[in-house]
Amino acid sequence: MSHAADMPLAHLDRMTDSTGLIQHAIYGIPRRESGYTTDDNARALRLCTRLWGRQPDDRMLARITCYLSFLEHARCPVKGFHNFLGYQRDWLDATGTGDCQGQAVLALAEVLGSRLPESFRAVAGELIKTVLPTLAELRSLRAQAYLIMAWSHLWKADVPLAGGLEVVAKHAALRLTDAHERSHRPEWQWFESRMTYANAVLPHSLFAAAERWPDGPFMTVAEQTFGFLVRETTTNGLFWPVGNRDWYARGESKSPYDQQPVEASTMAEAALAAGTVRAEAGHRATFLRAHAWFEGRNSLGLALFDPLTGGCCDGLQPDGLNRNQGAESTLAALWTRWLGITTRKVYCADDEIALGPRPLSSPPQEHPAHDAPREAAALSRTLSTP
Repeated sequence: MSHAADMPLAHLDRMTDSTGLIQHAIYGIPRRESGYTTDDNARALRLCTRLWGRQPDDRMLARITCYLSFLEHARCPVKGFHNFLGYQRDWLDATGTGDCQGQAVLALAEVLGSRLPESFRAVAGELIKTVLPTLAELRSLRAQAYLIMAWSHLWKADVPLAGGLEVVAKHAALRLTDAHERSHRPEWQWFESRMTYANAVLPHSLFAAAERWPDGPFMTVAEQTFGFLVRETTTNGLFWPVGNRDWYARGESKSPYDQQPVEASTMAEAALAAGTVRAEAGHRATFLRAHAWFEGRNSLGLALFDPLTGGCCDGLQPDGLNRNQGAESTLAALWTRWLGITTRKVYCADDEIALGPRPLSSPPQEHPAHDAPREAAALSRTLSTP
């Protein structure tokens, strides 16, 4: 059986219409009034491109067509990409956020570096070339990180366009190290005066930069900041990310809730990137904790991911789950599951210490036949089977 066949995509398909991926859900039902975002469709494009690489069937190609078409439509006449599209198909912004630009380029790089049909790769390449002159203007640190990750993917795939992005990527990496230089303190090894969202993408991108420029400052800053992030988000052997209620300002206490799936997903991927540059047991443990967070090894012992539909709850609140299953959360869970499936020879789940306590509850479900202990055992087998 193909690895891609192990990926439940029923909820992703439910959230997708002929325009693209709808942003929010009410429980498991698409909330049409929320419209669409470019960054969600970019995430979906990146995931489905990876899945098509292992299972190149017509259904997966149809998903890719939908999400790539959305990004093509999102191209802004002035510069970059729009982000927010209303359900009536009217753009609600003059131009998208910096993060949106970075996410779009990262997804397009995924397509361009793939073996998709030439027409798909041509569209992705043209879109990157079109926005390339404006990328150096982006100031968001996370946008910088996504650009580095996009360039790294093209560089490793030996795509000629990587050369055009290389200057932008190196400047972005230098901006990140400069931000760390300004913000860090002996007790605060971070890029900003507070930790907010998608934190792990920042050190992740510098691990990628360090592969290309090992003599620069990138590896040192990547290790310092990633180590700090791991320490600040590990409690009692569990992954406990920064909550989005009050974030985590330097000199103050970390907000424990609401915990967001995107934090676990970006942490898992960053741990893999760190392990690629420098193999250490600690990176394996970090990956496992982040991966297992979705399955219920978290501060509340509640599973967020439904392995039958592929839907994922929108977060952990002090009193339990946010049971809405929006696009960002669902894609975060699916991406992390995919990372676990494709890296199972390296990251085995036989270490109960690394995984932390077992979950207290079964996953959120629309199907009463679901068995949580069986799914937890399946997770262990999936990651440990050669």
